Amino acid sequence: MASSSCLNLPIIQPSVSLPPSFSPHSKPPNSNQFLPFNTSFTPITAVRSNQALSHPRSKKLPLSNAPIFHVVASAKAEPLKVMISGAPASGKGTQCELITQKYGLVHIAAGDLLRAEIAAASENGKQAKEYMEKGELVPNEIVVMMVKERLLQPDSQEKGWLLDGYPRSSSQAAALEDFGIRPDLFILLEVSEDILVERVVGRRLDPFTGKIYHLKYSPPENKDIASRLTQRFDDTEEKVKLRLRTHHQNVEDVLSLYKDITVKAC
Repeated sequence: MASSSCLNLPIIQPSVSLPPSFSPHSKPPNSNQFLPFNTSFTPITAVRSNQALSHPRSKKLPLSNAPIFHVVASAKAEPLKVMISGAPASGKGTQCELITQKYGLVHIAAGDLLRAEIAAASENGKQAKEYMEKGELVPNEIVVMMVKERLLQPDSQEKGWLLDGYPRSSSQAAALEDFGIRPDLFILLEVSEDILVERVVGRRLDPFTGKIYHLKYSPPENKDIASRLTQRFDDTEEKVKLRLRTHHQNVEDVLSLYKDITVKAC
């Protein structure tokens, strides 16, 4: 089941409760069990002292009043695989930066990946460019292939990955599942609509420096800067509410596939 509690991840590093330590009677985790953000965790199998060790050269040890446990095998934990989703102005970019810094994951955003593939003139990039030049949306199958190939590159496989803002629909999520790509954790950033609208509507851009300001939370340093600030054409209350509606519909579709590994952060 998805976690019913919210994690406090507004501007700080994420915090997820780790599972309890193994006891002699606990079962080792199966391959589908996620160990949140515990990249150094090493599962072990233990046996009582009156049981034979699994190694051919092991011997039965004598019984004692207090049971003694011996390590039979130790396996290196798999790299962490995380997906994160959040509405416009939910702070997703900030959280992605904090998570990748703290856990050493490879940050992969579908939009950045698409632009990089086009710039590199890869086969996927060439196909995507043809659609974009005609003013059409890039088909799901092309984007899914880009994402799949990036997730299977050595750095992603060795360090683990944080997939940012993708998949955005159940069909995209199902396509990744068909390639055997499934996250250990799906983080959903939840922020009230009133706050999101306030954040978006108050955003301003300095066209000279490219710096983003907010009229309330991060105002310009002086009147000269304030006088040249511009607002994006779609940073209006009407437009942002439409984008939020689309986002919520997409998230509901995706959650149907990841409900057992979803953690909500608010």
